[in-house]
Amino acid sequence: MAKARKIAEWLGASEAGADAEIARVSGLEGATADALVFAVDQAALDAAVATKAGAILASAKLKGTDGAAADARILWVKDARLGFAVAARRLAGRALEAGVHPTAVVGRDVVIGPGTAIGPGVVVGDGARIGAGCDIQARVTIYPGVVLGDEVVVQAGAVLGSTGFGYARDGETGEYVLFPQQGRLVVEDRVEIGANTTIDRGALGETRIGRGTKIDNLVHIGHNCVIGRNVVIAAQTGISGSSVVEDGAVLGGQVGIGEHATVGEGVILGGGAGVLSGKKMRGKGEVFWGRPARPLKEYLRDLARLKQR
Repeated sequence: MAKARKIAEWLGASEAGADAEIARVSGLEGATADALVFAVDQAALDAAVATKAGAILASAKLKGTDGAAADARILWVKDARLGFAVAARRLAGRALEAGVHPTAVVGRDVVIGPGTAIGPGVVVGDGARIGAGCDIQARVTIYPGVVLGDEVVVQAGAVLGSTGFGYARDGETGEYVLFPQQGRLVVEDRVEIGANTTIDRGALGETRIGRGTKIDNLVHIGHNCVIGRNVVIAAQTGISGSSVVEDGAVLGGQVGIGEHATVGEGVILGGGAGVLSGKKMRGKGEVFWGRPARPLKEYLRDLARLKQR
């Protein structure tokens, strides 16, 4: 719980607004005097002003518009959606109960940082290192030698550090022999990993997930991949071995990336996009779509041509 003025301080709001006591964030419908709501456009702001919410976060671009100026509850911020998320986290506080659940299995020489919670049915392999303030939820499997930074969230059923899918083929017999998968997986600070996601360890080197990256449910990341900082990866995406996804990239749902491919800094891959093996996708902020992935304008032009046939 916090005063509206304190929330304004957290977010650097240009005006402090009313001094209501705020206990929670809320949608517009059913918002009460102890709730914080947000608005990013004029229609949402008009609706927010009509509620009983104790405080309203509004994007500064709306300041001075009709119906806004006279309401003392409004806290003006640059990005109301982002401010709302930050305020929600601060208001919720730390609900994590640190400790190792009695049903968890923890191997030898494991290091677990202060404030970390290891949930029911979790398996942590020998020599793994888990940083401070992590939330390792039910039935997660962490293979031997995996390294997790601080404040990492791993949702139920995820598997970290499993054997990579790499084989050498005998040309005479056709037999496939597993190539050594003896590297490690490093997950940096503040990464969040969704339920039933799997991330392979490196073959001879390492697989690395950069700080602040957010990974959805049912994602697979192959061995030797390097995922940069603050990357967003949506559900059912598959990234083949030895591929690189650079800082700030956004991967939509069901994206498929071939081996040894590169997705450049800030590139956006639309849902279902496919990147061929060895391909390099460049252009910060540029959107690529389709299979194979190509710039959005080109993809839409191709669709238009198909309709004309």
